[in-house]
Amino acid sequence: MKKWFLGRFWEMLITLLIVVTVTFVTLRLLPGGPFDSEVSLDPQVQKHLEESYGLHQPLLVQYFDYLKMIAQGDWGYSLTYLGRSVSEMISSTFPTSLGLGVMALFVTLAGAFSLGLLAARYSGRWADEVFLALSTAGMSLPSFLVAPVLIIIFSFWLDWFPPALWESPLHYVLPVVTLSIRPMSLVARLVRTHAIDVMAADYIQTARAKGAPEWLIMVKHVLRNSLIPTLGIMGPIVAQLLSGSFIVESMFAIPGMAKYLIEGVTNRDYTLVVALSTLYGFILILSQFVMDVVAHVVDPRIEASR
Repeated sequence: MKKWFLGRFWEMLITLLIVVTVTFVTLRLLPGGPFDSEVSLDPQVQKHLEESYGLHQPLLVQYFDYLKMIAQGDWGYSLTYLGRSVSEMISSTFPTSLGLGVMALFVTLAGAFSLGLLAARYSGRWADEVFLALSTAGMSLPSFLVAPVLIIIFSFWLDWFPPALWESPLHYVLPVVTLSIRPMSLVARLVRTHAIDVMAADYIQTARAKGAPEWLIMVKHVLRNSLIPTLGIMGPIVAQLLSGSFIVESMFAIPGMAKYLIEGVTNRDYTLVVALSTLYGFILILSQFVMDVVAHVVDPRIEASR
């Protein structure tokens, strides 16, 4: 187990280094620069700005200087929001994106396992058919279409929830539902498929023959054994939810990290974009690592060295 942890740690570092390198190089290869605008700056002013941020140096020098800087925990300063550190910008917006993601993750897991097990329990009946139709629609519809539909119905027609902003629990409902519909549909279908296979196993029939309550069979046996295959896809889903969705945050005017990332890419804000990309990469890697550990805890027969 110790060897596995050490191996995964080095994998995480290498993957993060690749993310930083690819993002760093790609941004600098794109046409334009952080100080280009419709109104041209005075050449001396632009030269001074580039020297202040080290952009006048060769690309390789900039790259290694940046690696040294982030190794010390310094993400540098934004090239768009002059005078603001990237760390400050992330710390002010990440809690909002994280809060949105945590709530969406809870809704996703609760809804997926409940609906998936319910559909498996009534497999082949009308309830299962309805579930399959709705889950297919949920996986197919993109967030930029789901969001305005929910806003029109629940904000404009019914006037139940606010259409935007992030100020009270009522403001949370529509963004959380929008963000969770697609992953919940995907996970629910997987749970249903694996649950149907588990319910056909001999030990399930034996438990029923012994008079075990149906709810106990579903929770103790079906749910646990359906959970293991599902964990394989949960890493990317958890990372996506915890880091927030750019589309959802933009459409509901949520003050999360999406605003800074979009503006950073548009304005070639190198330090800001690389920092956010690295943060998203770290969340993805960490989520997958946690899912692997959970899978091993749920079923110790799974080899930790896989």
